Amino acid sequence: MEGPLRFETPAELAARVGTEVGVSDWITIDQASIDAFAALTGDRYYIHVDPERAAQTMLGGSVAHGFLTLSQLSRMAYQAAPGVAGTKTGLNYGFDRLRFIAPVPAGARVRGRFTLRNFEVRPDNRWQAMYEVTVEIEGASKPALVAHWLHAGFL
Repeated sequence: MEGPLRFETPAELAARVGTEVGVSDWITIDQASIDAFAALTGDRYYIHVDPERAAQTMLGGSVAHGFLTLSQLSRMAYQAAPGVAGTKTGLNYGFDRLRFIAPVPAGARVRGRFTLRNFEVRPDNRWQAMYEVTVEIEGASKPALVAHWLHAGFL
């Protein structure tokens, strides 16, 4: 996917502060994805890459790396968070808050819910948005993670 599915003007987005602006599709986090992430990052901790050994822990099986789940936010945002009309360049500006709440079991499906918490256009023709993002685990009572994610762009 190349980018947001829809674009809104800065004024339209500013009017949506405090509301949910989108929900992504479900994404399956399978063992192959976990193993590939482990190979890429060098994080081969057994709870991620050894399902048999992980099954003997309180986790009951292998789980995704928290950072693997976090990395799916870009994909989720392309589906769920509106783009800002007229933006020449947009940037991931980082996180004000990030918490990993519950582990994501191998084979589970996750999706992102995006609530716009703040949006402002600054005098230098730059905008900044803060999304409160919750990554849900299908069928679970607790989310995988919650974050306050900042985006910036230049008009």
